[in-house]
Amino acid sequence: MPASPPPSRTPAPVSFVTERLALRPVRAADVPAVTRLWTDPEVRRHLGGPVTEHVVRIRQRRVVGAPGVHAVVRAADGVLLGIVTVEPEARDGETEVSYQFLPEHWGHGYAREAVAVVLDAVLREVPTVVALTQRANRRSRRLLEDVGMEHVSSFVEHEAHQVLYRRHR
Repeated sequence: MPASPPPSRTPAPVSFVTERLALRPVRAADVPAVTRLWTDPEVRRHLGGPVTEHVVRIRQRRVVGAPGVHAVVRAADGVLLGIVTVEPEARDGETEVSYQFLPEHWGHGYAREAVAVVLDAVLREVPTVVALTQRANRRSRRLLEDVGMEHVSSFVEHEAHQVLYRRHR
């Protein structure tokens, strides 16, 4: 029996590309930056606060190559800026998009650019996409509105006032 070929060393494929960004599966080398997304108080201000160490360890083992989790990297230098996650049937059967970006990359339009390209692609496959944020998170609400999502409901969940946005195909 012939020897099997060595495992491929080619990088994971890029999922989406924009003028400034590449979105691809999370790699092992991304884990320290992604861990900051879960533990940075500024990032987590409207997400229930930093994640516990125990949960971080679990997430670290699961995030590499996880379906629907897209590392957002700057095309010019490969720096990881954040993640955009797509969860099919997450909220009442609808696909949900969520995102987290490192604070030093806020204010440059990267999140808007990444979320817009993901939304456009996902809406070719499903009729609607939803996103959730805290009512107090004005930056996130503005981003969702800028990518064509509409505020459809408000409610209290996780002891905070939440707003649900939706975009149709």
